[in-house]
Amino acid sequence: MREPFSPPPAGIAGPGKLASSGPTRRRLLLSAAGLLASGPVACASQDVTFSAEVKVVNLLANVYGKNGEIVRGLTREDFLLVEDGRPQSIRYFSRETDLPLTLGLLVDTSMSQRRVLDAERLASFDFVDQVLREATDHVFVVQFDMAVEIRQPLTSSRHDLKSALALVDRPSLRQLELQRGGGTLLYEAVAVAARDVMRPQTGRKALIVLSDGVDTGSEIPATTAIEEAQRAGTLIFGVVFSDANAYGTALGPLMGGGAPDGKAVLQRISRETGGRCFEVSKNLSIEQIFQAIQEELRSQYNLGFVSDVPVRISGFRRLQLTAKAKGLLVQAQSRYWAQR
Repeated sequence: MREPFSPPPAGIAGPGKLASSGPTRRRLLLSAAGLLASGPVACASQDVTFSAEVKVVNLLANVYGKNGEIVRGLTREDFLLVEDGRPQSIRYFSRETDLPLTLGLLVDTSMSQRRVLDAERLASFDFVDQVLREATDHVFVVQFDMAVEIRQPLTSSRHDLKSALALVDRPSLRQLELQRGGGTLLYEAVAVAARDVMRPQTGRKALIVLSDGVDTGSEIPATTAIEEAQRAGTLIFGVVFSDANAYGTALGPLMGGGAPDGKAVLQRISRETGGRCFEVSKNLSIEQIFQAIQEELRSQYNLGFVSDVPVRISGFRRLQLTAKAKGLLVQAQSRYWAQR
């Protein structure tokens, strides 16, 4: 019987596992050591050198025009950066297209996804093929339902990732029969992936969450999942892939009278971590969404600054990054963890 999940103390990586509050619920195990052992940590190159005592805060951002198109070619002088209401000087700036990527594919395999899981799996195959550079990039695969399970630790091997994705599947009938409590552990999956896998990494880091956004079993709220991603400096891209008939009339009373609205949850998680949320529809296929995510990851601005207020007590600090030109929307994380 495990202890309930709780976030680790500030600046300390928590244990690499989650556990259930009931004796018959599957144990949630995510070994950070196993995830990190499969590939080296790639470090981003920088053109500016700072002394060891100076703490540079790095911020990745995308910029969009009025029609949603990605805007390239901006310079340092085109941005305004504010921390907790105080203007900051951008001391490091570059347009990053070749930084190593560390990506996590988090796939919802709960029963509400059973009709769309094949499409998610096939699109994930194509995405890995298109985005992964085996010389520099690393990807891991997590599936979550009433448990969180690592299908593939960090790797740069297309072969290993495709083999792992082929195993991503919904719970068996036997597992469903043994289930007591639990549900879909979306928030716990995000928190563990960010805390135990992403926090030690450098460079560009993103989690891609394929789900209908409905969490019915996590022992932590969405806020905790968001904070773990922010501490790890990890973007989250939510991909809303839902089955309108998944919850049915029989579950209506249990879900407050109808199907729950998971889209708003994924939108919030994505927005507050600096990512974006997409929804699969007749006009926007999952293949098109993956293509858009790939383009965004390869079209980011990398900004670095040194806060004008030294960190005496660790804590979150609010960030606001805007473009000086009117009509431009900047996508970046809304706060970061200032570590003493």
